[in-house]
Amino acid sequence: MSAVQGRPKQARTAARQGEGAPASDDGVIRYQAQHQPAALTALPGWEHLNQARTALYDLGLIGAYPDGVGYGNLSLRGAGNTFVITGSGTGGLRELTLTHYCSVEDFNAERNWVCSRGPVSASSESMTHGAIYQAKPAAQCVMHVHSRSLFDMLLQQGAAHTPADVPYGTPAMAQAVAQLVQAQPELPALFAMAGHDEGVVAYGADIASTLALLVNTFKRSQQA
Repeated sequence: MSAVQGRPKQARTAARQGEGAPASDDGVIRYQAQHQPAALTALPGWEHLNQARTALYDLGLIGAYPDGVGYGNLSLRGAGNTFVITGSGTGGLRELTLTHYCSVEDFNAERNWVCSRGPVSASSESMTHGAIYQAKPAAQCVMHVHSRSLFDMLLQQGAAHTPADVPYGTPAMAQAVAQLVQAQPELPALFAMAGHDEGVVAYGADIASTLALLVNTFKRSQQA
């Protein structure tokens, strides 16, 4: 996978400050977590997912706000609806290792419950990722990023989005995401999370095409 060139970390942080980073509760785990500390074995393709994450970090689509709260997460489907996802609190790190990921073994949106195992706890957005895998069997990876320009462009263009009154990390968001994904027949695809400021999600049948859609759409938003 070719490297994606982006801004240095200092410039990215300054840009976030200039955008007026939302004073939100990003990163807060709202579901009931059942986590088992354990070592992970890398899934086939995990290295490519990790490279994609670094590329998105370099573009400022994953990172941390000036207050230290991290944003952005990636996942890769395993067997059935299980998936490996970046861990909670890892957004501010440029490069991750397998110790920064965990495996979501089971989840239930109605019960607002996530069961995971690994060196770290699962991302606060794990329920959203699970909803996509459950609703779209062909989806193999999910990428959740933050971008003011991309988020605003998608909403202004009337692109697919979740309702503005549905907050992230909730059963209502999981249900809204599942309905939206079922209505999007093509892969890869993306949508804005209108109730989660700056939040954009891309998903697809493979890492490369999902990353390409996300990066190319982001670059168009920068030129708008």
